Amino acid sequence: MPRPLVRLGASDPLAVLRGLEAALAGGPALLPVAEGVPALPTPAPADVEQRVALVVETSGSTGTGKRVALSSEALLAGAAAADAALGGPGGWVLALPTHYIAGLNVLTRSIAAGTTPSVVAPGHFEAGAFADAADQLATGPAAPRRYTSLVPVQLARVLDDPRATAALAGFDAVLVGGQSTPGPLRERAVAAGVHVVTTYGASETSGGCVYDGQPFGTVRTELVDGELLLHGPMLAEGYLGDADRTAATFVERDGLRWYRTGDAATLDDGRVRVLGRLDDVIISGGEKVPLGLVERHVRELPGQDAAVVTRRDSGEWGEVPVVVTATPLDLDTVRAHVGAALGRAARPAEVLVVDRVPMLASGKPDRRAIRALVADR
Repeated sequence: MPRPLVRLGASDPLAVLRGLEAALAGGPALLPVAEGVPALPTPAPADVEQRVALVVETSGSTGTGKRVALSSEALLAGAAAADAALGGPGGWVLALPTHYIAGLNVLTRSIAAGTTPSVVAPGHFEAGAFADAADQLATGPAAPRRYTSLVPVQLARVLDDPRATAALAGFDAVLVGGQSTPGPLRERAVAAGVHVVTTYGASETSGGCVYDGQPFGTVRTELVDGELLLHGPMLAEGYLGDADRTAATFVERDGLRWYRTGDAATLDDGRVRVLGRLDDVIISGGEKVPLGLVERHVRELPGQDAAVVTRRDSGEWGEVPVVVTATPLDLDTVRAHVGAALGRAARPAEVLVVDRVPMLASGKPDRRAIRALVADR
């Protein structure tokens, strides 16, 4: 029989926690929604299949809107495997929005551990508020460890604040994901005594399922024509109301169900290195240039932790990389740095300095807005 789907505003994280706890126990399925954000064109259904416990709604940073349907089994399997990889369950500081899978992951793991997360007030992230939440985090004998999950820009802000940095250094692990973590930022965190664990995953995998490049638990990886595929018990049921997209994204291979990530990657003795989106490769002067890889090298430069690389049409070259940053950056410097690592075609054609790089509520760059900025020039 169908299961009712309850929409709940994500501005109250503890209300979302209670709704998710009920959903995992067999109650109504939960759809947390961001308030003040335009709804997807198609209304969400009133009911879902019985197996669905959670629906994650996102317009994405580059793609079209989707509603990812997740079962209790997938969510709890992902949480259990993650806890095992980290060394055991613990108490969490919640610093991410609870309509995104990363924030919902924190809630799921708190529920599984029997702990209540300490919440950083939703809205503009501040290092002082994070330090306050860390001070208030209580752990018990059953879950004595301390964890949090951040995106790179949040980590950078914490490291700019001595009190917040000292608090962060007391955590057993700090998960950092949502986008690639610049090498200099990670080195800065490690130097401050912070145990950083970089994560990779998606709503379709119940959140992070690869830690520091290593798939955890029973997660399996495979490359098909350069695209990373993932298999494991944490996979989503599919997309609500979109059977064609579900069939194209979740595929059968050798009797197993796999998730096509849409990411280009390499596998070295099982270690995953994500290069960027397959659909974010440009042809510049007849050569393929992965913008994600260009961005990774740009972020190695001092002060460019949050720089974004996008594309621009070029009558001479077809398309060229463009750097968008809120921190001044010399074009010759970035061209030399990127060119030395990736070749002439990958060298950015322009540096666009803006007051603020457009961001989504999740802390990820709003790549559609960034591309529009560049196109309007």
